[in-house]
Amino acid sequence: MKKQVLVSVDRAETRVALLEAAGKPAASTTNSRRPRAGTRPGAGYRIAELYLERRGARSIVGNIYKGKIDNVLPGLEAAFVDIGLEKNGFLHVDEIVLPGVEAPKRGRSGGRKISELLKPGQEIIVQVVKDPLKTKGARLSMEVTIAGRYMVYAPSGEGLGVSRRLEDRERERLRKETSKLDLGHGGAIIRTAAHGAKREDFERELLYLHKLYEVLLKRVEETQAPGMVFQEADLSVRVVRDIFSEHFERAIVDDELQHRRLVSFFSRTAPELVERVELWQEPTPLFEAYGVEEAIEGVLSRRVDLPSGGYLMIDYAEALTVIDVNSGSFIGRGKGAALEDTITKTNLEAAEEVVNQLRLRDIGGIIVIDFIDMARARNRDAVMKVLRKSLDEDRTKTFTAEISRLGLVEMTRQNVTEGVREIMSRPCPVCDGEGVIRSEETIAIDFERRLREVAVENPEAEAFLVQINPRVTAQFTGQSSRALHALEAHSGKSFHFEGSEGLALNHFAITFQGTREEVEERALPFHEGDEVLVDIVEPHMYDVDDAVAKIDGYIISISGAATQVGEKRMVRIEQVGRTAATALLLDESGEVVRSAPRPTAAPARRKRAPRSRAKAPAAKVKETPEREAVVVAMAERDAVAVAVAEPDEPSAAKGEEDGVSSKPRRRGRRGGRRRSAAKADASPE
Repeated sequence: MKKQVLVSVDRAETRVALLEAAGKPAASTTNSRRPRAGTRPGAGYRIAELYLERRGARSIVGNIYKGKIDNVLPGLEAAFVDIGLEKNGFLHVDEIVLPGVEAPKRGRSGGRKISELLKPGQEIIVQVVKDPLKTKGARLSMEVTIAGRYMVYAPSGEGLGVSRRLEDRERERLRKETSKLDLGHGGAIIRTAAHGAKREDFERELLYLHKLYEVLLKRVEETQAPGMVFQEADLSVRVVRDIFSEHFERAIVDDELQHRRLVSFFSRTAPELVERVELWQEPTPLFEAYGVEEAIEGVLSRRVDLPSGGYLMIDYAEALTVIDVNSGSFIGRGKGAALEDTITKTNLEAAEEVVNQLRLRDIGGIIVIDFIDMARARNRDAVMKVLRKSLDEDRTKTFTAEISRLGLVEMTRQNVTEGVREIMSRPCPVCDGEGVIRSEETIAIDFERRLREVAVENPEAEAFLVQINPRVTAQFTGQSSRALHALEAHSGKSFHFEGSEGLALNHFAITFQGTREEVEERALPFHEGDEVLVDIVEPHMYDVDDAVAKIDGYIISISGAATQVGEKRMVRIEQVGRTAATALLLDESGEVVRSAPRPTAAPARRKRAPRSRAKAPAAKVKETPEREAVVVAMAERDAVAVAVAEPDEPSAAKGEEDGVSSKPRRRGRRGGRRRSAAKADASPE
């Protein structure tokens, strides 16, 4: 299978993408070094693996440390080792290698105990085999290895092994090439990347690895524990070293410095591959040209669509990852399609795509795949065959169990480093990664209990100013403020609310307490006569001439603004209530717009009989059953209590009910640009 490697280097991170041929590669990517004009680079390839490494957050897998035993736990058959990081590393008894000492094996009674092999304060040389993940520290081993291009040298090992991922014929050839190879004191493992390598390649690399080990021993003597004595290569060199072989067409790098490093590395280890390392010099970013950016965005999605219309749902948990297979819109092909055939087709596509997602997202640990139930055993066998065949392309060690009668497949995949999803994301600060949060109603009920406690704990205060999210405020002020009135009647206190949408839903704070007049003065967002720049967001619920603006959940009903919806306009506040206010529209000169033209393309309005404006007091209008129903509907929709008087004749009764005071107020509290105006100018005629 033909492959390509893309390396993109930015100031903040290094990204590497492995591309594999999807079916028959396009001619432009196989017959020429550069794609033809009008052909997208990488056509006929799919993104198989992604790797990210951030500055200051490099993987430490492969690093060698001089550590100090911090604690030995016989019950766990393990020791915690201080290697100079935030968390101690974990060393299991199976990973202990001491000269002339055979460590006890798990499950066997007898033998020497771990407490006899290691003591607190003892200094040892360890290598990281797994990065720190979540709450766990790094996994350590005392069996140090040094990775090269074609082989991995193990100073404390013995003998020569060959990777089982190679074909039997190639494995036999490599054994002949490396027979009687002088390994010195130690052993080695021939890597998969050694496919096609000659004896001289191994001899040259073995000399390099022996010299590297000598340098390592010297650093061990000079380093004081805890400390690092050897650092693994960076991401691009590490990935290319491990996977780049004759099967790869080319490695494309978009950074000149990194290109020189890779060329220098291959010049020493595999001169025949130097010409396949290319520098990307096109104006279009490398990952964008090859469609890798889209794949990176898709990694964060739970849903993965299948070709025939089915889809996967991938859910992550602490203990395991669950992948659910759904048929979706796929209903089979042809009128005579049978249910079993439709299910099998979906499962076959899912088996291949599951492996693609495991590699792309680098999912490790326990994995449970919930295939759609199949009645026939041969169909289940076919799905497992596709799954195992796809796993052959995965370089990470996996173990797969048989499909169960419930259609479940259990498997494990080695978890070495954090995947792309973990690097790119963080747990939600609101739900803490749970995926669900408490509803506004639940939070409001909890806050109501807390407000009752506050009222009891502060008997001298008459009123409180509470800072919460407006969506939670709406639970108190909705439905004509029934919840708020009940709370105030029960506690004998008065409560006012403030806050913005930027607050967390569970934010709760008492910002001020005192007399009712003091709290009301501080709580009111506006005062009569204030001139405010607002966004007019929607028409009024039941007055065709008016419109509504909202500021942090506070509603401003604007007279004569029906034609200004969607615009920013200056308004003059006329009446102020606890949850709502009325205002008049201003023109560019700052004068009140006495009448706004009605829309011309509104046949229904032309047929409407002329309304009688300001003929009855607002209190009487409120008593009309139809009006009351409309007001309640509007309060439920906006989740606030809206009490608006007729725009041309403010009602004293309505103002008193809403807490609107007719005396002059201090101006310029908050909002947009405001100008002080005489009350007579702001009052309707």
